[in-house]
Amino acid sequence: MKKARLYSGMQPSADSLQIGNYIGALMQWRDLQEAYDAFFSVVDLHALTQPNDPAELREKTRRTAAQYIAAGIEPSKSTLYVQSHVPAHAELAWILSTITGFGEAGRMTQFKDKTQRYGSDATSVGLFTYPVLMAADILLYQTDIVPVGDDQKQHVELTRDLAERFNGRYSEVFRVPMPVIQQETARIYDLQNPLAKMSKSAESEAGVLWLLEDPAVSAKKIMRAVTDSDGTVRYDRENKPGVSNLLVIYAALTGRQIASIEDEYAGRGYGDFKKGLAEVVVAEFEPVRARAMELLSDPAEARPRARDQRGARGGGRRRHAGEGLRQRGAAAPRLTRRGRRSSAAAVSALEAGMIASDTVGRRRPPLGSCMRPPPHPPRHAPRRSRARS
Repeated sequence: MKKARLYSGMQPSADSLQIGNYIGALMQWRDLQEAYDAFFSVVDLHALTQPNDPAELREKTRRTAAQYIAAGIEPSKSTLYVQSHVPAHAELAWILSTITGFGEAGRMTQFKDKTQRYGSDATSVGLFTYPVLMAADILLYQTDIVPVGDDQKQHVELTRDLAERFNGRYSEVFRVPMPVIQQETARIYDLQNPLAKMSKSAESEAGVLWLLEDPAVSAKKIMRAVTDSDGTVRYDRENKPGVSNLLVIYAALTGRQIASIEDEYAGRGYGDFKKGLAEVVVAEFEPVRARAMELLSDPAEARPRARDQRGARGGGRRRHAGEGLRQRGAAAPRLTRRGRRSSAAAVSALEAGMIASDTVGRRRPPLGSCMRPPPHPPRHAPRRSRARS
């Protein structure tokens, strides 16, 4: 039986993912890859909405990919790739932008929030069209299921609208995806400001638990987390947001019910509770951190191949990262679900721009051909020679 297709991704906007990314995304992806034909992307094009140093962004992309794998995203069970290595993402985003209303895009709440916070002069057009690129990410792979938080639900609804509009205007090209909204308990809040969602762009490092940080630092942050003066370990999101946030983290990492944790720490105070949580977090993160650092430190077998692609010591033509998707028969190394590469090789290949999806670009015609016959042969098809009279 054919599996339904799932798509999701995260921005490489920091050197390390944080616990909210781990609980809200990676832990769920790890289970979902068993039941779905899963596509997981490092969405580096989305990260360009903020100023970036190119070398730093490449390194953050590599580190994010390593953390995907270290957290249990198996290259043998899912398709893992970097967004910018597939040019069709940007190409489809442009096509979708031509059928997106200006007012429709302007109603996206994330864009409005950031515009109000930073001002219109400091808000880029890229941020305005961010949801259209996200729609292209999803529709490009004929996605059935998109796991998102409730803050991204509006973007998936726009994706559905654009798919239906395109299909109605031209032909049935895109599958209309369904959002799978994470439960509220999957949302993790800042340790120092439990009213704000934990973010990689948080103002204070003290409120963020990083996946790759020293375990002792993580434990210290938990012990200093904001709670209240009540002293009772009890879930009450409205009146006890700090304690409730810590209970959610504890429950998510252990698989236990919150009520069970409340019973365990009844009458023991916040000190014991925080110490117990710190032990849980460190025990969960240590093997992931160790595996990620192992992957990042391994030069891997893909590096010599990257040099071969560019030609001997840079003397040959450097091949475009997405060229393997455009030319039939091109021998672009791929990370397929057959698991032909080791995890370490996969990370290095991602860094070198060598990994491509094993399905995108092979079976479908160019995106514009669904609207009218292309005036010229597609770029990936060889031109036929004309017979001379």
